[in-house]
Amino acid sequence: MADVKKEVLGIIAAKASLDVAVLDPAAKLTDLNIASLDVVEIVFALEERYDIQIPFNANKARTEFETVGDVIRAVESLVSGKADNR
Repeated sequence: MADVKKEVLGIIAAKASLDVAVLDPAAKLTDLNIASLDVVEIVFALEERYDIQIPFNANKARTEFETVGDVIRAVESLVSGKADNR
């Protein structure tokens, strides 16, 4: 799952115009000034990259994904579940 984490961080950094070095898993998205629209774009990019459906409500973006780690864990869980279903 290390590759998934690295790719997720890369997607977050690209969509939010941030350096990957500031993306600590404990970092809150609000503290990184990642806007709600950026979160939506991140979710879409991750869904496309991994061919997954992330249960996500754009109106509750700040409560569903509070930290960078929340995003990583959600993607890792969905990718792992997808692999288990093969």
